[in-house]
Amino acid sequence: MSERPRLTVLSGPSGVGKSTVVAHMRKVHPEVWLSVSATTRHPRPGEKHGVQYYFVSDEEFDKLVANGDLLEWAEFSGNRYGTPRKAVQERLENGEPVLLEIDLQGARLVRQSMPDAQLVFLAPPSWDELVRRLTGRGTEPPEVIERRLEAAKTELAAESEFDSTLVNTSVEDVARELLALMQVSD
Repeated sequence: MSERPRLTVLSGPSGVGKSTVVAHMRKVHPEVWLSVSATTRHPRPGEKHGVQYYFVSDEEFDKLVANGDLLEWAEFSGNRYGTPRKAVQERLENGEPVLLEIDLQGARLVRQSMPDAQLVFLAPPSWDELVRRLTGRGTEPPEVIERRLEAAKTELAAESEFDSTLVNTSVEDVARELLALMQVSD
């Protein structure tokens, strides 16, 4: 009898490549269930309700919070994002590996509400590489980049709070290491 899968939380600084690693991993192992967050922001072109996010009104989000239906939630740029608790628990009870890709604040909240969750920190190969990734997008004004870099320093300092660290030198390698931590057989 193998152990029941644990919830795995992937976190790390902005720009480290979390979503790229997750997308690659899910292409190779579609059975890994990635939790879909609820958000109060409006869909961007091409986004579908229930696929990228569950798009909800402020009132609906207030209800989710009040009823304790979210494992964690946070606010960014005037919008709220949260992880629905029920879907995560159902998948885990069915023995499916569950992955959450969230920020540091969310990871800390999950640790409080599900102490047995496995927290994995995705680190950049170096500070210079992270700076390059954050500035290289070329889509944001300097003050936004400055804020992101400040936030990244804080996020990097939290690495010791995590159960394990993976260094993102190669998307394929990190995806493989993450699957091994989740005990998903190749």
